Amino acid sequence: MESLNLLLATVEGWQGPALTVLHIALIFVLAWVARRILCLGLSRLRGRLIDGEVDTEREKRLATLEQVARYIFTVVILLVAVMLVLAELGISIAPILAAAGVLGIAVGFGAQSLVKDYFTGLFLLLENQVRQGDVIEVAGKSGLVEEMTLRYILLRDYEGSVHTIPNGVIDTVTNRSRGFAHAVIDVGVAYREDVDEVFDVMRRVGHELRLDPEYAMRIEDELEIAGIEQWGDSAVVVRCRFRVKPLEQWGVRRAYLYRLKKAFDAAGIEIPYPHLTLYAGQPKSGEAPPLPLAVAQAAAA
Repeated sequence: MESLNLLLATVEGWQGPALTVLHIALIFVLAWVARRILCLGLSRLRGRLIDGEVDTEREKRLATLEQVARYIFTVVILLVAVMLVLAELGISIAPILAAAGVLGIAVGFGAQSLVKDYFTGLFLLLENQVRQGDVIEVAGKSGLVEEMTLRYILLRDYEGSVHTIPNGVIDTVTNRSRGFAHAVIDVGVAYREDVDEVFDVMRRVGHELRLDPEYAMRIEDELEIAGIEQWGDSAVVVRCRFRVKPLEQWGVRRAYLYRLKKAFDAAGIEIPYPHLTLYAGQPKSGEAPPLPLAVAQAAAA
């Protein structure tokens, strides 16, 4: 009888830890399932909000909000799971929460920049200033937004370098992907060229570029010539622009300059380069001083 009681006591002693381990495993499984359900729900919600519409701006914003929501839900679920595990292990949560409150106040004073990062990121999202897939310029860096959270923005520039920018240092956002863009082009021609002829060639090339099937969907309007922008040291600078779809300004500009170079060559319009004129000066007597020149001719090979 005593052996049976001892065996039952041993089983009961092992039963408690086994149940605790089982409960902890169940908590983590339920946390993982909850996260998966929330992520799937967010993806389906984004699909329903898009509802087959071709709206790039809306898709970018919804994708950004979905990523941030996933991050927030993951953190919340993880915190709840940790607290449940601590309670299952018999550790009181109340002192930990009280200590966390005091620690949070201390961290709030000592890590003000971190708090600023989160607040700035929240307003960037609420005001729809930045989204994934945008090309922006912030904090002296420019590039494609690959990731955005409440704390930082991840940019990849043209060279492929990745820049991580805390939201707290952002005071101005230059977004080059909103609505439409302008491909601004400055063209320099020689002073001796007929400006009206130059304008005609530029308009013709712009019209031909817009009729090209490769660029027809990128350009939204005909070439707009603003006029003579400035008189440079060796060129008359003419400014023009195309209204294009977002992120197409650079490709359209390169294609136009390529075609315009060929058109200028065919029309005999000079594209100037810096010249240097030597002037010996003139004394008060009106006679120009001699300017000796030496011309060296290479011997024929």
